[in-house]
Amino acid sequence: MPEPIRIISTKKLLSNQKQYLLNAGFSVIESDFIKTEDLPFSMPILHDSLLFTSQNAVHSILRHADLTTLQHKDVFCVGTKTKALLEANGFTVIACTGYAAELADYITQHYPQTSFTFFNGNLRRDTLPEALHLAGIAFNEVTVYATLLTPHPIKTKANGILFFSPSGVESYLKENTITDEMCFCIGTTTAEALENTTQNRIIANQPTIENTIIQCLTHFKSVSS
Repeated sequence: MPEPIRIISTKKLLSNQKQYLLNAGFSVIESDFIKTEDLPFSMPILHDSLLFTSQNAVHSILRHADLTTLQHKDVFCVGTKTKALLEANGFTVIACTGYAAELADYITQHYPQTSFTFFNGNLRRDTLPEALHLAGIAFNEVTVYATLLTPHPIKTKANGILFFSPSGVESYLKENTITDEMCFCIGTTTAEALENTTQNRIIANQPTIENTIIQCLTHFKSVSS
């Protein structure tokens, strides 16, 4: 029998997500290369609307903030799962995009007179703040969670690696090297974090874990056929 396709996931998958790979006969090694933790924060003077670019920021707000005032604000966010989490907790989401750059374009074109309070993490990228600043849009930022790298070596040689964030890439590369493995990236910013390491990169059509897995399955099915 041929060796099964070996996949490394740089975060632990939900059982149904992992099952996609197992059903295809793949071998899966999964490990969390980053972790997040809530940070203490003081609630600032809130602007007209709220910005979220991750579920982690939403979870921190839900655990530590008085939601009464927040829930009366319009919300703009990145990611369908972030949107779903917000709406499930009583927030009204005005706009949701797949990437921060897309949200920045939407806001600067359609809401240039609106001011924003941006709840984010310690490793947030500059894309959104820079776009708002350049457009002269007033905003303030509140760091409500931290992303911590948890690098460790993986001894098993794999055919493919699943990456879900630039920080996950950074953490993986601290203790591991990439040679001929195909890297499946949840989005363009994650792929950019690998550009000086490998050209073996495939980007998900949609920035979700499920679609990243689908790209992996599709690739190896085409290679073996």
